[in-house]
Amino acid sequence: MLLRLAYQAVTNIFAALRLLPVGDRDKDIEILALRHEVAVLERRLGIGARARFRA
Repeated sequence: MLLRLAYQAVTNIFAALRLLPVGDRDKDIEILALRHEVAVLERRLGIGARARFRA
């Protein structure tokens, strides 16, 4: 459990550091790509289904 928590903390830190030099345009493109992925997942789940996320 402690190892998993440490791994998640390290990966989150690296993810945050990776976003520092990224411009607004790149962030907007990534958001659009993620929204598309969510839409595809919801389509695969079925009509009216919504994707549920866990942290």
